[in-house]
Amino acid sequence: MSQLAIKSLSKSYKAFKVFEGLDLTADAGEIVVIFGGSGTGKTILLRLIAGVEEPTSGVIEIGGHDVADIAPEHRGVGMAFQNFALFPHMSAAENIATPLRAAGAAEDMVQSGVARVAKLLKIDHVLNHAPRELSNGQKQRTALARALAASPQILLLDDPLRNVDAKLRFEMRLELPRLLRQSGATVLYVTQDYKEAMALADRIAVLANGRFVQTAPPEDIYMRPATLGVARLFGDPSINTADTVIASDADGAHVMIGGRRLPIAPAHAARAGRAIILGVRPEAVELTEGDGLEAEVVAVTPLNERVVLLLQTPGGWEFLASFPATARVPEAGARVRTRFSEAGTHLFDRDTGERLDG
Repeated sequence: MSQLAIKSLSKSYKAFKVFEGLDLTADAGEIVVIFGGSGTGKTILLRLIAGVEEPTSGVIEIGGHDVADIAPEHRGVGMAFQNFALFPHMSAAENIATPLRAAGAAEDMVQSGVARVAKLLKIDHVLNHAPRELSNGQKQRTALARALAASPQILLLDDPLRNVDAKLRFEMRLELPRLLRQSGATVLYVTQDYKEAMALADRIAVLANGRFVQTAPPEDIYMRPATLGVARLFGDPSINTADTVIASDADGAHVMIGGRRLPIAPAHAARAGRAIILGVRPEAVELTEGDGLEAEVVAVTPLNERVVLLLQTPGGWEFLASFPATARVPEAGARVRTRFSEAGTHLFDRDTGERLDG
């Protein structure tokens, strides 16, 4: 296993700047998920690490060594793509064998290497099939087997589950962490699916606007998002937001939401007068019999294991509340009182979008 480090990495195409000054370290054996929307440069970053493209500036190190002058086939990197990219004229076994043959392995090593990863990924029964004879799930596993065949130090996975059906995608979210850890490789995994990122990652690096806006374990990304943008990327339903202003008086720091006072952490008193955006996770909304924010239940929507309520305050603020499907919830038209749990409530600066810790 080898550590991967990128330092001050930049990539531009003439006047178009993809990203600039990226810094990221993946420890040996760690699974780091690169998460971001379409067009943020995730795939380009993997191609730079693989050596398929050259950076505009910056350094890529594998095992502590700068790989700028090392050819792609000698970097110890395996890569699997979202579109499978299998050679149509080759069998599954021949596809898997390509990196071993490119590295000049003896034929007995090629055969044993193919058999090893095929058994690991449970595709040993389709090794003689052409890609057109494989299901999407088998194609995905064949592409992953090819990436693993040469026992790479670094494994780069470019949204490999994007083109498989929902059932297989769910199954592979459960199975992939085990497979990746068995491989022993240091993994960079690209995805636009936040559930996939949360399920697979030791750490998530959120790429947006040409930089990593937050790199942290999944629970920190969700519970302590660095920016409002990060908070909106993680969660379904998405985080509720409301524009407000921090105030402070003899009773402490607070904000006004829906015409009612909502206490906040005392440390925020020093920020009195600051314009903010209050963020509340739908699952942080609780129903209460006592004093709380008054709201009317506008709609009730069952969503498999959850039931989501659309609520509206007398002042017109609409927000979502999410409860387990087994919970007893009021019907549409009912008037309720709500409160927000501290763990799922966040304050963000209105101008910068940055989280305000209290």
